[in-house]
Amino acid sequence: MKYIGKDPKDKIFQRFSDHVSSGKADFFKSVGIDFVFGRRQGPYIWDAETSKRLINCHCNGGVFNLGHRHPEIIDSLKQSLDELDIGNHHLISETRALLGQKLADLSPGDLSCTVFGVSGGEAIDLAVKLARGYTGKRKIISANGAYHGHTGLALATGNAKYRDPFGPNLPGFVQIPFNDKKALTESVDKDTAAVIFETIPATFGIPIPDHDFYAYALELCRRNGALLILDEVQTGLGRTGTMWGYENFDVLPDIFVTGKGLSGGIYPITATCFKPELESFFQKDPFVHISTFGGAEVGCPVAMAVLEITSRPGFLENVRDLALIFKNGFERLKDKHPEILVGLRQLGLMMGIEMVNEHCGPILSKTLYDNGILSVYANNDTRISQLLPPLIIDRPVAEEILERVDKGLDDAKKFLDL
Repeated sequence: MKYIGKDPKDKIFQRFSDHVSSGKADFFKSVGIDFVFGRRQGPYIWDAETSKRLINCHCNGGVFNLGHRHPEIIDSLKQSLDELDIGNHHLISETRALLGQKLADLSPGDLSCTVFGVSGGEAIDLAVKLARGYTGKRKIISANGAYHGHTGLALATGNAKYRDPFGPNLPGFVQIPFNDKKALTESVDKDTAAVIFETIPATFGIPIPDHDFYAYALELCRRNGALLILDEVQTGLGRTGTMWGYENFDVLPDIFVTGKGLSGGIYPITATCFKPELESFFQKDPFVHISTFGGAEVGCPVAMAVLEITSRPGFLENVRDLALIFKNGFERLKDKHPEILVGLRQLGLMMGIEMVNEHCGPILSKTLYDNGILSVYANNDTRISQLLPPLIIDRPVAEEILERVDKGLDDAKKFLDL
């Protein structure tokens, strides 16, 4: 069966417009990005009709941490299909138990319990529900500019632009400036169930918090009987040079959420991981939260393979080595492009290209596309263009990315007349 290149591109665009999203089809045509996702392998994706190739530095927010169609990930799914299917979320599952144990083994401290989901939003919803159920409180504090997903409680914690079109926010949700100890101190009180942050907020432009910010937040939570939730959907699984992003800040949250990369880019799965004392909330009614497809048995071996690859000796060392290549490369680019480039926001391969004004991110997204790089600007801070290459690239690919970014910056300056 042929799935790619069955129809000419104009017909694909028309069908997509008619039956999936006319808005997306119109948008991409209007900005000159008439790319149809075709063949894909490792760090590369190709247009379905032309020979245009992009290095994927968007990675769908970390879904493709291991690149596209990693052979070990593909093999794990093929093997699981010989024996498994979705399973039954009501019943005891051998594969979910093994995956839960693997996550516990790879998590510092006593973060040993897991509830599985399908999407990051669903996993965040569960984290908020657990915090409220366990503490008996309702107040949830999050950051301005945050993005935790498009589902109900996750949407309530995120930036207003994603929820205002659908009505007023839910009661009990409060937002404060990110990395602001004073605002956090004034907001956390005895009515607070949880404080939730993305360890590094991607959609807000990848600002790196002060090293002691999360330890400070945890201490505030302890004094007020609240829980600290960290959203690791993008920062987890090696992206920052450690297995979990929060390890860079010497803190252990009460709950963390992982996803995207856990799928291996092949089978959707997310995990809400938490300390064992919180599991007591589910003992009275273990069916109070369910997810029909969460932790589907056929997908658990895929997630196991992701964890096995990511935890191998040398994997994180390679991420850190690559991070140094980009750090040094952007120092040179800053000297070359002072008119547009402010610098690189970076922790490992969680990177944001910071530029001089809000027009730069959208323009650079287009000029990078023209120069063979898929990169998307930060929607809640359009001065920033996200740079999230797969974690499996080598030095030559990293250097090629830097060369193409150099050309993209040149073209963006010309367009902006800088």
